[in-house]
Amino acid sequence: MNELVVGVDIGTTKICTIVGEVRPDDIFIVGLGIEPSRGMKKGIVTDMTQLAAAISASVHKAEKSSGYDISRAFVSVAGSHTAAINSRGAVGLIANRGVRAEDMDKAIENARSIAIPHNREVLHVIPRTYSLDGQEHVRSPIGMHGFRLDVEVHIITVSSTSVANLEQSVQAAGVYPDRFILNPLASGDAVLTEQEREMGVVIIDIGGGTTDLGIFIEGTVWHSAIISVGGDMVTNDITHWMHVPFDVAEAVKLQHGHAMEKGVNPLETFLVQPFGEGLPAEVKRSDLAMVIEARVTEIFELVQTEIKRSGYDGLLRAGAVVTGGCALLPGVREVAAQVLGCPVRVARPEKLTGMADALRSPAYSTSVGLLRLGLQMDTMATPLPLTNGSASGAKLGSLLSDFFKRLLPDDN
Repeated sequence: MNELVVGVDIGTTKICTIVGEVRPDDIFIVGLGIEPSRGMKKGIVTDMTQLAAAISASVHKAEKSSGYDISRAFVSVAGSHTAAINSRGAVGLIANRGVRAEDMDKAIENARSIAIPHNREVLHVIPRTYSLDGQEHVRSPIGMHGFRLDVEVHIITVSSTSVANLEQSVQAAGVYPDRFILNPLASGDAVLTEQEREMGVVIIDIGGGTTDLGIFIEGTVWHSAIISVGGDMVTNDITHWMHVPFDVAEAVKLQHGHAMEKGVNPLETFLVQPFGEGLPAEVKRSDLAMVIEARVTEIFELVQTEIKRSGYDGLLRAGAVVTGGCALLPGVREVAAQVLGCPVRVARPEKLTGMADALRSPAYSTSVGLLRLGLQMDTMATPLPLTNGSASGAKLGSLLSDFFKRLLPDDN
């Protein structure tokens, strides 16, 4: 029996709980629970009671479909309360002895020792690159000789209050969060290829409430950011323009939406029922596309601004990978390529078997990515076995920095 990992992806639009069996070439989905999200907006808890109830409903569905009781899981986190900085740390080495794992740990710990506001806490410390006695771009210094080991790390911090509220909501649903994992890291793990990570790529996960960015270069993440604009803003634009309820606007977006005005037939129309009118109104699909294109263009312009702010815009040889629920809109790839001026592909999770049909969509990249991160982390700790009638998940402990060391490929 291979190991089982549980992930709970808590978004603005939906909550997705997945139980997956870790296998060498794929992930076998044994349980799945998808529930509309309540009490969560743009990565921030707005109603703890409603959110706990929605999480509980999602978990219950996953328990029912898998036959397992769930009490532990990896949990996604996003929102404008996240922030990232880069830092350096160093450690002296013992002469005539190769670099050991504990030396790397000490260097990373020294890099982590930076002053952060009292109301923030460190979520991830991700090694970017090492240098040994001034020799830069060392990928894996284990066994190498030298006198001084330096490391450059990417540190992601979050609001202590926001994470505490999210943690309380998850625990109120009867689940212990083994670890919170930033959305773009999970999405990137699910959909990026090794070649894209190596050459330089930006993952753009457009969810309901936020757009999550991760820039991967030389095999690991160099920059991350959360933009507080997502697919729900497109729906809101449609509600204002058509004077219809939010759920009607969402249905119109899904059924008739297109991200490029010139991509639809100017003569094509559809009917919609506005507020306060007896008969349905006829709407031109090209007019709807014009409204959608304006907001989607703005989203990618904000992405472009963030990429330029990072300073790595000239290093993204593999271009951009777009995922998330909004990536399902026809024309999104073309708008992204036009605004960003680089190659763009739309990606969804691959190598899934079992109860995986519903998950083969860009909307579930973060959900699946939580399992893939758990899959990697399981190799460095003995997880508590998940058995019928008793719940546990992959136990993470303090291994996150070790996991991200594995993202640095060996020199060859």
